[in-house]
Amino acid sequence: MNSFSIYTEEKKITGIQQIIDAQFRLNEVVSVIDLNDIQTDSSAQYLFVADGIRLPVDWNNEFPPYLFALPISYNTHNLLAVLYARLNNYELAYSSCSTNQLLLQEIDRVNCIQNGIEITPSQEPEYFESEFEQYRFMHNQAITIHYGNLTTSGWYQQLDRFYEAAFQAAANDEYKAFTGKHRATYLLDNDELNAAEALLESCISLSISEDAQHEIMSLQYAVWMKKLVVPYDIILLEKVKNTLWRVLKYQENKQNHAQSALLLIDASHIANITDSFAESLGYITKAINMLDTLDLPELLASAHYRKGTLLYTWSQNGNPQFLKPAMESYQRALKVFTKEQAPDTFAEIQHHLGVIYSEIPDEVRKKSIWAAVSISSFNEALSYFTQESNPYEYARICNNFANALTKYPDAKLSDNYAKALSFYRDALEIRTADSFPAERALTILNFLEAAWQVSQPNEFAEQSLFMEMTQLADEVERLVQDEFLRNQASKHLFRLEELRLVL
Repeated sequence: MNSFSIYTEEKKITGIQQIIDAQFRLNEVVSVIDLNDIQTDSSAQYLFVADGIRLPVDWNNEFPPYLFALPISYNTHNLLAVLYARLNNYELAYSSCSTNQLLLQEIDRVNCIQNGIEITPSQEPEYFESEFEQYRFMHNQAITIHYGNLTTSGWYQQLDRFYEAAFQAAANDEYKAFTGKHRATYLLDNDELNAAEALLESCISLSISEDAQHEIMSLQYAVWMKKLVVPYDIILLEKVKNTLWRVLKYQENKQNHAQSALLLIDASHIANITDSFAESLGYITKAINMLDTLDLPELLASAHYRKGTLLYTWSQNGNPQFLKPAMESYQRALKVFTKEQAPDTFAEIQHHLGVIYSEIPDEVRKKSIWAAVSISSFNEALSYFTQESNPYEYARICNNFANALTKYPDAKLSDNYAKALSFYRDALEIRTADSFPAERALTILNFLEAAWQVSQPNEFAEQSLFMEMTQLADEVERLVQDEFLRNQASKHLFRLEELRLVL
């Protein structure tokens, strides 16, 4: 159970404490505190008891974002029902409010949303008792459709209508921002980034609490992160970095370790794409150290995956000493990201492991073992990223598999270089001049390097390969303006011309 606080007037403390003490071990996790001593740090869960039971807006994502009535009538049964629901003990919550059907229905809806139980949104009433009840209904309808496991899918068409109605009807700025946050999350998940950004900008300008501001900022940087594409916008990068840093400091001050770890993972990614490798490694290592103390295996696996990708990138930039630690991080991530549970992540890790196994420094006698596991990893990646389903990824893996084949020890029964040419050709079918000119140029140069090492069985095959090499080398100049790549192609053309004179 999580810890929980009840803030109340001095005259009610004794009575509420007696209610808590009468329940088995409830006083071990619930504290009753004078309302005058309320802490400004709201990292712990809490509620108020004054003229009734009031639940504050939950900016800490501790509970489904469903809004209860304000206030809920205060009595022993209602108090215990709300407490047990907030402590995720729905069995006791149900039994506590069995005589209060309205509260029972609301708690049941929260349970369904939280635990993926099928649910049907409520029918809209003909009238509302108050403006707040109208707002609450619209907000809860949107939350139920957005996060609930619906019995019928037709409700999704009404989701944005309910969000918009709730946003306009919100009782105050705090509630408006709360609804806006979840609507922006929906827009972000659907890649409607400009709409999400505009909505969050309107929310951050409202008169809201510090918790609300930082939650909105967290979403803002998430939207900007999705907007980051190569070549990276320097101004956007700075906005992301500055906002992320402010939110991170805020979460660290609140000692919210899980949220801080997530932010550190993102900080590591930003540092990585700006080529600050040492800084990136520091962030991801700190995140992993935090997560090692928490029971969050998927998040820990994500951190190891990110660390593996960082070290892999570093190793591909002339630092082979990072191949082994990259491999170890990826292997830890695979304990959670299995082929059955996360096939796309599993396949991407296998792709990178295929490269790592082909390049990892070791004794000559062990090279054939590394080659075998490298081939196995590439085949795993290609079994998911097929030419039909994921052509871009397929071409990338084919190119890297071909590169790896040129690094394996000589095979007794086959020609690794000839196999490599076959994979390069597969990549070139997708990396066309119109679609991916830069990638095509790189693959062509890889093909040419390997082609010089291929032994052909007869003169006709030699002439065919010679013509193919000449055509491809000549194509590079039309594909890119990069002088280095064009010079490499020119060197191949010069060698081919020398060979033509000999032939």
